[in-house]
Amino acid sequence: MGSSSGLVDWRGRPVNTRRHGGVRASIFIHALVLLSNAANIANILNLVSYLRNEMHMDVARASTMASNFFAALQMFSIPAAFLADSYIKRFYTILIFGPIEILGYILLAVQAHVPSLHPPSCNPGQQTTTCESLHGSNLSLLLLGLYLIPIGDGAARACLPALGGEQFNKSDPVEQRQEASFFNWYTFAVSTGGFVGLVFVVWVENSKGWDIGFVVCALCVLLGMLIWIAGFPFYRNQLPTGSPITRILQVLVAAFKKRRVKLPENPSDLKQIKHDEASAIEILHRTQGFHCLDKAAVDTGKTGAWSPCSITQQGNTMDTRLGSIRISPATLFVIPTVFQMVILVVYDRFIVPFLRRITGYVGGVTHLQRIAIGFLSTTVATGVAALVEIKRKKVAEDNGLMDATSGIPISVFWLTVQFFLLGIVDVTSFVGLLEFFYSEASMGMKSIGSSIFYCILGVSAWLGSLLIQLANRVTKHRDGTGGWLDGTNLNRGKLDRFYGLLAVLELLSLFIYVFFARRYVYRNDQKVVVDEDNKIPSERAINAI
Repeated sequence: MGSSSGLVDWRGRPVNTRRHGGVRASIFIHALVLLSNAANIANILNLVSYLRNEMHMDVARASTMASNFFAALQMFSIPAAFLADSYIKRFYTILIFGPIEILGYILLAVQAHVPSLHPPSCNPGQQTTTCESLHGSNLSLLLLGLYLIPIGDGAARACLPALGGEQFNKSDPVEQRQEASFFNWYTFAVSTGGFVGLVFVVWVENSKGWDIGFVVCALCVLLGMLIWIAGFPFYRNQLPTGSPITRILQVLVAAFKKRRVKLPENPSDLKQIKHDEASAIEILHRTQGFHCLDKAAVDTGKTGAWSPCSITQQGNTMDTRLGSIRISPATLFVIPTVFQMVILVVYDRFIVPFLRRITGYVGGVTHLQRIAIGFLSTTVATGVAALVEIKRKKVAEDNGLMDATSGIPISVFWLTVQFFLLGIVDVTSFVGLLEFFYSEASMGMKSIGSSIFYCILGVSAWLGSLLIQLANRVTKHRDGTGGWLDGTNLNRGKLDRFYGLLAVLELLSLFIYVFFARRYVYRNDQKVVVDEDNKIPSERAINAI
């Protein structure tokens, strides 16, 4: 392999694939993913404790703020993705926005360290819920620090998957497999970062102080940025192709103008981008959907960007004790994180090569099949959670502990089965969706494709909060009490019924997903690339397996 068309190094020169890209370049990307997630995942799961204990917020307010923080981490990937795909290279986008995340953690560390920036201390013996909560300018400082983090991290979430995918050439048998593995190891880096965060960062925050904990988070992101910057000489970079919104609007306007024009019987008569016009944009083939937009590609003699559009633009429209050790609730999530890490390695190193030989797909199965496995695992996991909750409440009742908030004699390892199933979800649906949106997006919308995936997570967080409130309101008695999730005593609540409701909704969603997935037509071929001379996978490809 020599040069790679349309890709440049960090100085804008054409890349040489012997020196640029590949697994070596992806290692620097994985380092930033790992270290940034060590900070973010720890705070996503431990933020409620900070807001409750240090800022004296009630449960509802603290939980809502934590949910909004998680959603913002996902949603802020959209503007960064738009900038990266339209105007500036992806690594410049991360380089510009990354320091903003570090600044956010520094502001949180300053507030946690300075007593005057805290709410007044509670009187001895006074309950936290009756203490004065954070308000005024100090609350504004907290919100500023919290939401600077998503602004910076959003750029990484949007651009790193796309930047990593660019390091591999799908037409090369070896690099095709390496690209498929990249998304598995990307998720492994996320899980490893979560493991480090939940074991180390959460321990620092709870034991050494939140000010030190936030400083550690800032240092994690800074170290990740420095390692990632060290990889600049090795990256392949896709040049931005202009605003995708403009291209979409061009298609819609051109199609509307020609709504009365008859489509030619021969699709080859539609306007196509020529190869010498496509140095920085890929050529997409015509699809069978949205025939009304084909009229935008009919040449009526008029010129201009808003008149005859190409078929390519049409494509752009598309008991928390472990032995004698007591762990914090946030650290409990180490269990599913470990499952994710182990399952990912087994899946990538053993299951995928085995399935690849049977199916001929580079990923062992198609993207949508992989996602479906995760959705099914989610449904089963929720059903198991409902059964475990029934068991837990029965143990509490048999031991006369219905009004106790802790000390129920049932091991945390009862959660093992559902945690294992949740590990499968991340290995299948998380990776599958990320890879699907990346691979099916056109060349000029790769970052936006990745950000769509993260936006799904953000919207689901908001919808989850809405579903909790709706279920609780519907199940309340006429006197306003008795909702499934009312109060703080889980033993008196109906969490098992709520889990059952979720399982039914997830099963219904699975059926809907399968209905549409079976009708989806892939834009890219997921079959293994073969050596054209011998019509078999090349020797390098076999060794890569």
